[in-house]
Amino acid sequence: MIFDLDGTLLDTLGDLAAAGERVCAARGWPPHAADAYRGFVGNGIPKLVERIAPPQQRDAATLAAALKQFESEYAAHMMDETHPYPGIRDLLAALNAAGVQQAVFSNKNDAFAKRIVAHYFGAGTFAAVHGARPGVPTKPDPQGVLALMAELDADPARTLFVGDSDVDVHTAHNAGLVCCGVLWGFRTRAELTAAGAEALAADVPALRAILLPQ
Repeated sequence: MIFDLDGTLLDTLGDLAAAGERVCAARGWPPHAADAYRGFVGNGIPKLVERIAPPQQRDAATLAAALKQFESEYAAHMMDETHPYPGIRDLLAALNAAGVQQAVFSNKNDAFAKRIVAHYFGAGTFAAVHGARPGVPTKPDPQGVLALMAELDADPARTLFVGDSDVDVHTAHNAGLVCCGVLWGFRTRAELTAAGAEALAADVPALRAILLPQ
């Protein structure tokens, strides 16, 4: 199983939105509703910063400075409100008990992804945790997922990608994988269906029934 992180395993929206709004306030940019961040996230932090910036403030130098500021704010507050979705820890434990190899693949900065996964899930839950790294295209490009699978010697025919957005569905398909979309995350059923998710899970028990059928 390859899991997306934000909106799939962890509800990170509050901390991402708070960091973004602190950047906007400091730079004199218009504020955004917290719910708007559901559409801002998913393609990595640089893209999130670009999306919260006013159109006239999207030159390379301004975005680079705002990105540095966001990363500093988020690093200091990334676990203020973030929490695993109900039932996720039990599901991951059940998958490990069943001998299912698990990994995380996220567009979140790699250092942030590793830190936050270690904090909420501890060591040993996942065989690998990969976030956005220099030189590796972010999702939905399949390069990073294919490299992760090669690292773990994972068989594409026996690997499922689980995520909450069309980015995740397209990533899975670009890598030749089946995708299960989760409906408790940041995006909608309509988006996941339009992207072609092969299965949808309304809640964690429903995902467990898909991943660990009796």
